[in-house]
Amino acid sequence: MAEVNTNRAQEAIAFDQSKTGVKGLIDAGVAKLPSIFVQPPESRPDPSEISTEQLQVPVISLDGVESGKRRAEIMGEIREASETWGFFQVVNHGVPLSVMSGLLESIKRFHEQPSEMKKEFYSRDNKVKYYSTSALHVNQTAHWRDTLAIDFDKTISDPQSLPLACREAFVEYLSYMSKLRYALSELLSEALGLQSDYLEDIQCMERHRFVCHYYPPCPQPDLALGLTRHSDPSFLTILLQDNIGGLQVLHKDKWVNVTPMEGAFVINIGDFLQLVTNDKFKSVEHRVLAGTVGPRISCSCLLFPSEKNHYKVYGPINELLADGTPPRYRAISPSEYDDKYLARGLDGSQVLDWFRL
Repeated sequence: MAEVNTNRAQEAIAFDQSKTGVKGLIDAGVAKLPSIFVQPPESRPDPSEISTEQLQVPVISLDGVESGKRRAEIMGEIREASETWGFFQVVNHGVPLSVMSGLLESIKRFHEQPSEMKKEFYSRDNKVKYYSTSALHVNQTAHWRDTLAIDFDKTISDPQSLPLACREAFVEYLSYMSKLRYALSELLSEALGLQSDYLEDIQCMERHRFVCHYYPPCPQPDLALGLTRHSDPSFLTILLQDNIGGLQVLHKDKWVNVTPMEGAFVINIGDFLQLVTNDKFKSVEHRVLAGTVGPRISCSCLLFPSEKNHYKVYGPINELLADGTPPRYRAISPSEYDDKYLARGLDGSQVLDWFRL
C-alpha cells in the first residue's frame, strides 16, 4: 500500500508541475484515465444511490419581489427550500442573459487558450489563480476539471490582475452579482424572521470567491468525478452553470440531478449559514459527475466575511435561540473553519461536525 501511495504522490506532483491541467491531458490525446483520477470504489457514482423519483430542486422566481404580498410569498419559498433542500434555483433575478452567457464564454476562452498563456496564473496561493484540484496534495486523488479562481472583497481593486481572456466579462458580471447578493441577503434575513438588513450588518457575505470550472469530456466517467461530495465552506454560494448538467445534490440520502435552466442561478446554503442559523437552514452535500459530453462550464460565487473579518467569531444567532433552543455549535472564526476544511481535503464529510456542541 505504501508503494501505491508513493506512486500516486509522485504522479500527482508530476501532473501538477506540468501546469497544463486536465485540458492538457485531453490535448495530449489521453484515452485512459490516469490513476490519480480514479476515485476509490466507495466514492464512485453508484446508480443505486441516484433518486428514481421525479424530484427537482425548487425553482423560485424573484419577479415582483419589491411588492409586499409577492415578497412574502418569495420569502416563504426561500425559507422552505433552505430548510428542506439547502438548494434552490432563482429566475427573474435581474441579471441579463447576455451577461451570464458572456461570463461562461469568457471562462471557456481562458481555459482553451494555449497552455503557455495560462501557466503564468498557475498557483494555489494567489488572489487570481489557475490550478487543477485544490486538495490534490492532501488526498492525492484528482478531480476531472480545471479551475480559475478569483478572490476579492466587494470590488475588484485591480482589474488588470485578471486574465485578459475574461477581464471585461468579470467586471460586468460582478456589478450584477453584488446586487443579487444583497437581494438574497435581505430575503434570507427575512426568511429567518429577522430584520432585512441583519445578515448584511454582521458582514458575513462581503468577500467574493469566484471558482470557474472547466470539465472536459472524460474517457472513463464511471471511475472519476468532476468534484467529489462536499458541502460548501461559505455562508452562501451563487452558481452559474451551462446546459451540460452533472451537478447532483444529496436529498433524503439519494442523489438528485440539478437540471440546468437557461437564465437561472443555483443558490445553496453554505456551512457557515447553517451554523449561524443553528441548523435551521441546511448546508447540503453535493457533487459533480464526470461525463462524456463537454466541456461543462460553471462559475460558483462563494460568499464569505471580508478579509478584515477573517478572524471574527460567528456563532448561532441569539434571536434564533430566544425561545430556549440551545446552541448546537460553538462560535468559530472563518480562519478556524478553513484550517479544518483544508486539512480534510474534500473527503466527503461535513466539516461542521467538528464544531458541534
